[in-house]
Amino acid sequence: MYVHLVYLEAIEVTKEVNLWAEKETNGLIKELLPLRSVDRLTRLIFANALYFKGAWSDKFDVSKTKDYDFHLLNGFIEAYDDFKVLRLPYKKGKDKRPFSMYIFLPNAKDGLSTLVKKVASESELLHHRFHLPEEEVGEFRIPRFKISFELETSDMLKELGVTLPFTREGLTKMVDSSLVGDSLSVSKIFHKSFIEVNEEGAEAVAVSAAFICSEGIRFPTQLDFVADHPFLFLIREDWTGTILFVGQVLNPLDE
Repeated sequence: MYVHLVYLEAIEVTKEVNLWAEKETNGLIKELLPLRSVDRLTRLIFANALYFKGAWSDKFDVSKTKDYDFHLLNGFIEAYDDFKVLRLPYKKGKDKRPFSMYIFLPNAKDGLSTLVKKVASESELLHHRFHLPEEEVGEFRIPRFKISFELETSDMLKELGVTLPFTREGLTKMVDSSLVGDSLSVSKIFHKSFIEVNEEGAEAVAVSAAFICSEGIRFPTQLDFVADHPFLFLIREDWTGTILFVGQVLNPLDE
């Protein structure tokens, strides 16, 4: 989505972008832009949205869903390198590309922080083509969870070294400056995301708006996979390895 702000008032623009985000995310994201986020210095808004909904190839039996303890992080961190990976494929529909959810479960109940650091330093882990065989599963449990998250990302991107778009005239060459003036730069980037995982499958969305002013893992013959403590998950398109969503579950009861 591209909005040109020469003739539109700030309130109207905010409403227009938010209605667009709600439509593109099937009603899951209703207010991407907060009140007073658009002002007289705003010249352009670029927005994009991603919506994903998939059913598991093999759905879970709802009647077998029960309450179990989930062990929260307690502040103690030790160095554990071992983790397990579970792949849950989605059923193919009109889109024939294979999509799957991967759950990276640390063996240690407080091992998520170490796993995240490992992934941060070895990002190829998330893109690795895991050849996960269909093994006999012993005890198996994963939680239902629903997560919503929002943040303004400009400071975070600057800390990561993405500075040019935020500098004076950093984006001037991207648009016709005769329409909006010179010295264009990014001022704010708002991001919202939502994901719900249950027995049927997963539904996930992410929306952003920018203001312009190791080796393969082999499991033993039988494997227990009990996700009763914090873990990392991602949704990926398996042909290309493109990651659509990635996140952490610290407490499945939080929303």
